[in-house]
Amino acid sequence: MWALDRAATCWGVFFFMTDTEVLIAVEPPSFDVVLDIRYATSANITGRPIYARPAAYLRRQAADCLALAIDEAARTGHRLVLFDAFRPLEAQERLWQALPDPRFVSDPRPPYRSGTLTHPRGVAVDLSLVDSTGAELDMGTGFDEMVLHSAHGAAGHEDVAIANRSLLRQIMERAGWQAYAPEWWHYQLPDSDSYAPLSDSALKQPMMA
Repeated sequence: MWALDRAATCWGVFFFMTDTEVLIAVEPPSFDVVLDIRYATSANITGRPIYARPAAYLRRQAADCLALAIDEAARTGHRLVLFDAFRPLEAQERLWQALPDPRFVSDPRPPYRSGTLTHPRGVAVDLSLVDSTGAELDMGTGFDEMVLHSAHGAAGHEDVAIANRSLLRQIMERAGWQAYAPEWWHYQLPDSDSYAPLSDSALKQPMMA
């Protein structure tokens, strides 16, 4: 009950917010996370930078839930490492061009399907855990490794990877996030359809390269 009560403080107000809500910058010291924004580098499925700068943004409710997850991770002696958060529609289009597979990349073209485009809506994160030395935990597959083994519950992983995925999921779900079955690194708010997808123009300082 304690975890549910804490989670309700960040996603229990969905219907009182507007689609034009300002996106919150997720960065230290306000958020004790490690930023490893992969789409600002060539280490992503397109092979080249998509973002011009390594930045992370979330809508207010998602930012509040992330703060809860940061606290939960700290209780276990870990920190969150963030790979991506808000993703402008323009970036989503580039990913779709590189991998038009709806299991792993949402089609950015309208009409939008329910439960999709959670990153452009500003209510999803891609992340993992690091230990007290800053070393990333073994999750069995890497971020954005678009294979069946990246799914929650996939067989064939070492016990340590299974335990690490389970730990991350427990941390995120206690903070009000919802897992996405095909990708161990992706979490979203439960009612993501309440928010409209946003373009790069929603930011005062554009992200797109």
